[in-house]
Amino acid sequence: MDPALLREREAFKKRAMATPTVEKKNRPDRPPPPPSRDEALKKMRPPTAPKLDSSTYKTMSGSSQYRFGVLAKIVKFMRTRHQEGDDHPLSIEEILDETNQLDIGQSVKNWLSGEALSNNPKIDVTSDGLKFSFKPVYKIKDGKNLMRLLKQHDLKGLGGILLEDVQESLPHCEKVLKNRAAEILFVIRPIDKKKILFYNDRTANFAVDEEFQKLWRSATVDAMDDAKIDEYLEKQGIRSMQDHGLKKPVPKRKKAANKKRQFKKPRDNEHLADVLEIYEDNTLTTKGTNPTQS
Repeated sequence: MDPALLREREAFKKRAMATPTVEKKNRPDRPPPPPSRDEALKKMRPPTAPKLDSSTYKTMSGSSQYRFGVLAKIVKFMRTRHQEGDDHPLSIEEILDETNQLDIGQSVKNWLSGEALSNNPKIDVTSDGLKFSFKPVYKIKDGKNLMRLLKQHDLKGLGGILLEDVQESLPHCEKVLKNRAAEILFVIRPIDKKKILFYNDRTANFAVDEEFQKLWRSATVDAMDDAKIDEYLEKQGIRSMQDHGLKKPVPKRKKAANKKRQFKKPRDNEHLADVLEIYEDNTLTTKGTNPTQS
């Protein structure tokens, strides 16, 4: 080895030994230094949740969001099925097969058949509790049922029927409404712009004078209730309509019988007076006979 290199190595060792070094030690009386910003942010970050797979999410029986998602899909399917004309009931297995939800857990299936579908206002249950069908707002199957329902509402003064309720209840609704368009009146409600169906009673169609129409439209009664309207009509010498309505016959009360019962005295057996017998001192005595002759 080169002697020059050896001399340099020895000189370096001597310089290193001569240089003093100070070792930093944590003193017990001095608090530890505060953590840096990066360390504090790491501690504040919550641990990331594991990602959910679609297969594991479907098997989570305790997820209420998943349960109600399955229920909503079933109700939507049952409504569409009813609107297409299929109203025969189905079992829970048939419903899950039709909605492609056969991979749900047994607990969700028990919840659907025992609680969710039975208590749902849009689902009807058979008497045995094993099959389910859609429960519409109105039980109407064709145009005749619809017109009968509208007539009943018109006669009883119940007003119209929402179009969306008819669309939900009546199978092939658009076709039926097209065929019955001349018998139905459509009115748009100004509050929410929903369509209302009324029965078109042609017997009530009559011509009204234009002057009377103007007077009718100029009368504002929005801020008045029925009591104020009746009071105003009475002041003008007009009787309210409640006096001209059909009056129901009041059933007559049966008068209570005030007659006092007469006490009838017991009658004597006069036809047995000749055979009256008296028992005294063990002797038999007959009226009209001598006791010594016996």
